[in-house]
Amino acid sequence: MIMQIGSRRCILNPVSGDGEHADYVPRLMEARGFEVYETQAAGDAVELGREAGRAEASEVAVCGGDGTVNEVVRGLNDAGHLDSVTLSVIPAGTANLLAGNIGVTDIQHGVEIADIGATRPVDVGVADEEPFLVSCIAGLPADASVSTPGDLKERFGTLAFLLTGAQEALRFDGLDITIAAVGEDGPFTWSGEATCLLVGNARKFVAEGGQANMEDGLLDVAIVEQMPTGNLVAEAIGQRLLALDTDGVTHVRADEITIAGHGKELTFSRDGELSTHETLSLSVRETTLTLRVGPGYEPDPV
Repeated sequence: MIMQIGSRRCILNPVSGDGEHADYVPRLMEARGFEVYETQAAGDAVELGREAGRAEASEVAVCGGDGTVNEVVRGLNDAGHLDSVTLSVIPAGTANLLAGNIGVTDIQHGVEIADIGATRPVDVGVADEEPFLVSCIAGLPADASVSTPGDLKERFGTLAFLLTGAQEALRFDGLDITIAAVGEDGPFTWSGEATCLLVGNARKFVAEGGQANMEDGLLDVAIVEQMPTGNLVAEAIGQRLLALDTDGVTHVRADEITIAGHGKELTFSRDGELSTHETLSLSVRETTLTLRVGPGYEPDPV
C-alpha cells in the first residue's frame, strides 16, 4: 500500500527545551515518512495543526513541550480533525508532563513510538470549548507559571514552578469560587475560598499522584482550600502527591464542571496556555483522540 503524501506530519518546535533536537529530529522523522514542519513564532503550532487537519493528515507527531502539544491539538480541533487523527508526542520541552504520563521517556523513544507505537483512544478535556490533554489549573500554580522566569524554568524544569509557587503562596489572596459539577457520585457543589483548583485529564493530584485514567470519561478535580504552614501544599502540588485524606483538600471526579469567580476574573493555565475567565465550564469528550503511547502507559492506573 502506498502511503498518501502528507498523511504523516511532524510539527516541531525548534526552541523547546535546550533546542538540540532541532538538529537531528527532522532527519529521523523524514526517514520514517513524516513531513516536518517547524514553528517560527508563538502560535505557529496552532496554524500548523489547522493545516494538518485541513489536509486530513492521518498521523501528526508533535516534537516540543506540553504547550506545543496543546497548540497543535487546538489547531486540529479547529479543523474538526481531532477525532480522525493519530497523535504522538516527542518530548523536547522542559517538563513534558503528557509524555511522562503516557510512557514516552525521551526524544529517541518518542520518535520510535511516533512510528510504530501502540495506540489508545483517550479522553480530551474541554475548557470554554478549548481542548486540553493534561490539566487545567487555577490559583497558585497558574499564577506561579506566569511569574516563573525563563532562566529558572530552563535550569529547574517543573521544580521552577514549585519554587515560585512557594514564593507566590506568601502573598496569594486565594480564589473566592463556587464549583458545580456532575460527578461519578452525582451532583456536587462547593463554595468558598481556595488556594488553588486542579483539574486533571492525564494528570491526577491526589493519592499517589501521576497519571490519571485518560479513558474513563472523567476529570480528576482537587480543591485545595488552604496553604498549610511551611508551604507544604506547594511542595505536594509540585510532586503531585496530595493524599486523599489531606486536610483542606476536596477531591471529586466529574465529567461536567462549572467554576464561577464571584465577580472576579480567574487566571487558568490550560496545559500551560493562560486565559482569564469569570466563569469557566469544563467537560470531557470521552475517548475522542487516538494517541500513540509507550509500554509504560497504564489505561487504568491505580
